[in-house]
Amino acid sequence: MLFRSPAAAVVATLRAAGGDLLEDVRIFDVFRSEALGEGRRSVAFALRFRSPERTLTDSEVGEARAACIEAVTQAHTAELR
Repeated sequence: MLFRSPAAAVVATLRAAGGDLLEDVRIFDVFRSEALGEGRRSVAFALRFRSPERTLTDSEVGEARAACIEAVTQAHTAELR
């Protein structure tokens, strides 16, 4: 699959890792600075988890969030800041 930007590729990875519980993903902040390194940027994502059948537990959301973070760090050599 071809993506227009690295951030679009990260969104696709988040959607795949979040599964059916991940209702929405959006970018809400992009930070660029020489302090991050040349060509690097910090991108912040908002993830909304929801089930149409029931209320999710904190544990379920935590596990889904952790799976998303792990998938992005592995697939994109990213780091959680």
